[in-house]
Amino acid sequence: MGAEAGEPSSILSLASAFSYGVASMAMVFVNKAVLMQYVHSMTLLTLQQIATALLIHFGQVLGMSKRKDFSWITAKKLLPVSIFYNANVGFALASLKGVNIPMYIAIKRITPLAVLVAGCMRGKGKPPTQVILSVICTATGVLIAALGDFSFDLYGYCMALTSVFFQTMYLILVEKSGAEDGLSSVDLMFYNSILSLPFLFFLIIATGEFPHSLTVLSAKAASLTFGVILVISLVMGIVLNFTMFWCTIVNSALTTTIVGVLKGVGSTVNLPTYERSVCPLIRTL
Repeated sequence: MGAEAGEPSSILSLASAFSYGVASMAMVFVNKAVLMQYVHSMTLLTLQQIATALLIHFGQVLGMSKRKDFSWITAKKLLPVSIFYNANVGFALASLKGVNIPMYIAIKRITPLAVLVAGCMRGKGKPPTQVILSVICTATGVLIAALGDFSFDLYGYCMALTSVFFQTMYLILVEKSGAEDGLSSVDLMFYNSILSLPFLFFLIIATGEFPHSLTVLSAKAASLTFGVILVISLVMGIVLNFTMFWCTIVNSALTTTIVGVLKGVGSTVNLPTYERSVCPLIRTL
């Protein structure tokens, strides 16, 4: 697994966590910029996965990237990762139909607690006491927020909590695959992209996005501004998945979820400024 093998250095651990945090926060704003002009989110996710698979494939052909040769045995072992990954996306989108965005973000912050419990159940070593207390405080804050949510929607809450479960499962499996199977971030990205495509194709058809989404995309392709934003979104989708898998393999699933919580804080602080200054500019382009 190269640099990801063995006991990672403190610098490598910090670099992977920091990279994931920055990429994750940036992705929020990039996706918002795209979705302001192109509302078909599942089609956008499908394009990001196609771009990921093609980039890794041609990178290997040109000798610019390294990954293990495709194996159906490995694909079969990683199928649950892909299923949980896409189930997380599907249930997250379903939850947003009944839960407001701030409450959704709050519920997703339960994920570190779920990962912590799952780690204990699979016999993993106990994390430091301060980490446990921090995770419990975060979960308590979510509970307090839920009690004050007057727009309580049982369906939305159930969908969001189910999304938390699937996110926990795929991060645990990614950590396990990196440690036991010797798979790198690039390997996991490639398999996840290939295995995700059938699910995503079914989803864009079932939700009615296809073929209208492609018609809209063709019409907007003439706009240079939209084309640039779309390319940035595709690139950032690749960067986000790479840094997420990298952080999980080098550190742990728990570290990745905690970084995600910190990213949520940063996004919440910066989003109002972004909406006041950048969004009006994008709408006029």
